[in-house]
Amino acid sequence: MRQFVHLRLHTEYSLVDGIVRVPDLMAAVAAAGMPAVALTDQSNLFAMVKFYKEALAAGVKPLIGVDAWIREAGERAAPSRVVFLCQNLLGYRHLTQLVTRSFLEGQQRGAPMLERAWLQSDMLQGLIVLSGGAQGDIGQAIARGRDAEALRCLTRWQELCGDRFYLEVQRTGRAGEEIQAEAVLELAQERGVAAVATNDVRFLTRAEFEAHEARVCIHDGALLADTSRARRYSEEQYLKSPSEMEVLFKDAPELLDNTVEVAKRCSLQIRLGSSMLPAYPVPAGSDTEGFLRDEAVRGLGIRLVAPAADARMDAYRARLDLELGVICSMGFAGYFLIVADFIRWARENGVPVGPGRGSGAGSLV
Repeated sequence: MRQFVHLRLHTEYSLVDGIVRVPDLMAAVAAAGMPAVALTDQSNLFAMVKFYKEALAAGVKPLIGVDAWIREAGERAAPSRVVFLCQNLLGYRHLTQLVTRSFLEGQQRGAPMLERAWLQSDMLQGLIVLSGGAQGDIGQAIARGRDAEALRCLTRWQELCGDRFYLEVQRTGRAGEEIQAEAVLELAQERGVAAVATNDVRFLTRAEFEAHEARVCIHDGALLADTSRARRYSEEQYLKSPSEMEVLFKDAPELLDNTVEVAKRCSLQIRLGSSMLPAYPVPAGSDTEGFLRDEAVRGLGIRLVAPAADARMDAYRARLDLELGVICSMGFAGYFLIVADFIRWARENGVPVGPGRGSGAGSLV
């Protein structure tokens, strides 16, 4: 039996069109003997930490990515899809920047969008890019019968990504998909571009299709029984086993092999369970802990004014030394300096602060 890796999958964290639960996904992937699986939720990375942990616990290689929308030029132009997969930490950083920017600057009717101008070669370093299937720019050009445009789109992606760009081929029984698949395979052969098989997974088993449709209707504000509602999905978009995919692509087995190659090219390692604070800038000749102590002592001197404070000074100094010892021994000196910097800036700029109930509540420091 050939190996196969699902490279395009929406979990329940996609919010709009996925009902896959991460623990159930990992159990199914492990049971099917698949070595890896990708997370490509719609426009977000909400499930990433949970997905990453569950995958490692199940002995499955986690592939981290996003299924994104690209705003196309023209008022009536439909947006196109693209799928990003992180090869490494550089790619992950670029992906988080793109996703963040899509939420902050690219909102269109409530949907985060990427702009074409943002997709420069430097911002795509460290990312594997999949064509987006029938909804990608190449797929849309093929559907309109514009072969020259499809070729221009492919050339543009190749210039940006080189051999990190893959054409997607899907066979999920949706309208026009077979013609689309044939055209993509011809294009891949003519241009020498690698292609991969994806099943655009939205649920784990065929029996969950109706539950998925209910989820879609909730998002769209439609009725499940409405015969005129848009039907964008098929019951074939479940987590198919490698043997099922082998039967489905028996005429193009290399598309399955390429999914495994893509998985091998992705080796993102994420460090979890530790705090990662920026290094607080301290004066020359000082270190973080020493500067915190100096600032705390200085602040105490400002607040305790003689002679009323003379009787309490020793007690306050003892308490301050005790607190500083605990804070520094736990590695939180930089944290306290950073928070103090936030508060100082807020007060200087007329922003109300506190009193708050955080990790420093009641602390003399």
